[in-house]
Amino acid sequence: MAEAIPLVLIHGLWDTPRVFRALLRDLDHRREPLLLPHLPHGLGSTPLLDLAQRLDEAIRTAYGADQPIDLLGFSMGGVIARSWIQLLGGASRTRRFISVASPHQGTLTALPWPRLWLAGIADMKPGSLLLQRLDADLDPLRRIDCCSFYSPTDLTVFPGWQGVLPVGRRQLLPVLRHDRLLAAPQALKPLLDELLRP
Repeated sequence: MAEAIPLVLIHGLWDTPRVFRALLRDLDHRREPLLLPHLPHGLGSTPLLDLAQRLDEAIRTAYGADQPIDLLGFSMGGVIARSWIQLLGGASRTRRFISVASPHQGTLTALPWPRLWLAGIADMKPGSLLLQRLDADLDPLRRIDCCSFYSPTDLTVFPGWQGVLPVGRRQLLPVLRHDRLLAAPQALKPLLDELLRP
């Protein structure tokens, strides 16, 4: 029997791993091993690459340096996961990357916030240095199975239709609000289908 691929779930801004409770309930232990690292972000003051380094430490502590994994990143967590994949060598061990409403092209809601005080939020501005660096070399993403889920009416990652990776499959979720993308049944069903796909 083949060894199960661990699943790592990465939360977003002003969230904790508790944001995944509905998803975990519906998964009903069908994706294990499972890692839900808590990545404190200082209310948005911690740069996303620093959080990606903390993610790397959590993954290495749980699974060593070589174990292949699947990742699901929600909101800011998707950009943290992408930073780990593209800038910290995570692509070499990532089988599948699922992004849910993540500002890979930036979000207009981040524009008012100064980098001096809120570096993590500023990393999500359209055209930020971090996003430019990620977009400069997409080969690490092209080597793995990527899928983006988004809502066109999302007002947190705005405009919502830009909350997708630059590569891979894309699927619209018929949910009105950002905070329902991991809770509404019409979002959970396609997410579960993707997570349980062979």
